[in-house]
Amino acid sequence: MRVRHILVEQKFEAEDLLRKLEGLTGSALDSRFQELAQRFSQCSSGRNGGDLGELGRDLHRLDERFKDALMALHPGELSSPVRSNFGHHLILRID
Repeated sequence: MRVRHILVEQKFEAEDLLRKLEGLTGSALDSRFQELAQRFSQCSSGRNGGDLGELGRDLHRLDERFKDALMALHPGELSSPVRSNFGHHLILRID
């Protein structure tokens, strides 16, 4: 499973970013998500467009709320803001 995410401190920041992604699908969504991750994500993965890489065996290491939100997504779907121990995330499941 391949995933991108954007991590911000406040819920309103995640909601603002979500509005910037509304109506986008497919490669347009992925491209815009990467741009926003590079500009706004507080995670080091932001440099790589929020790419967390392949999450096969590492799923058990994820924050429980992040993992639950991720598992509810189908490939190509974007989450609503998800709170974790690290802040607020937008999650985009690639595959």
